[in-house]
Amino acid sequence: MIQSVDRAVRILFALQGERRLGIADLAARLELPASTVHGIVRTLTAHSLVVQDPSSGRYQLGPAVLRLGNVYLDTLELRSRAVPWSEELARRTGLAVRTGVLAGDDVMIIHHEPRPDGSRQMPEIGIVIPAHASALGKALLGFLPADATRVLASAHRSMTGDTITDTDELRTQFDEVSRTAIGEEHDEAVLGESSIAAPIFGSHGTAIGAIGVVLSTTDWPVAEPVRDALREAARNISRELGAARWPAPPA
Repeated sequence: MIQSVDRAVRILFALQGERRLGIADLAARLELPASTVHGIVRTLTAHSLVVQDPSSGRYQLGPAVLRLGNVYLDTLELRSRAVPWSEELARRTGLAVRTGVLAGDDVMIIHHEPRPDGSRQMPEIGIVIPAHASALGKALLGFLPADATRVLASAHRSMTGDTITDTDELRTQFDEVSRTAIGEEHDEAVLGESSIAAPIFGSHGTAIGAIGVVLSTTDWPVAEPVRDALREAARNISRELGAARWPAPPA
């Protein structure tokens, strides 16, 4: 591992989590001398990956990060295949639809199809949710045992009072996902919001993403026709990506 690159990436991740940080804050988080952090931040600033807020002097992510993210989304076949099926799933269920992929211990939303009711909704592309508190994450981890073990080692982050952090309980949920191909979360990421998700498989039979619907907790439990529509969407996307079967056996 190249040390300077590793430090630069850690700075970007720190800014992603906290939005704005000063040099002293970054130095404390990375446990590095402030002079070292300042030099790396200056380099990132020169490439517009980081910008300095003129009023506070703190640093935040810059516009070049968005450009890189858009290129990633544009070249991601999973997203291009998921978009039309997400639109159809939203139309059939009347619910918002998310497609996500694992990013470390989190799930990152790569496509968000708003509820088709015309209401004002915040775009969610790019947001991250702890995998253990996300239906998308659970749907993936049930078919990725090695990743599930890694995530369980850090599953102590609570988003709400209902976030499940007990390792044994989470492992039981992952085992259930491997049998049903449906992951669920109930008020675990956001109070008042629940979701279910199904895994998406690639041509090698590995779970590469997940698609899910989001609903108000007051509408829980999810009706069976919604579950059927979700399974159908996940199956269709997987087929277009070359998967021989859905669901595929856990890796």
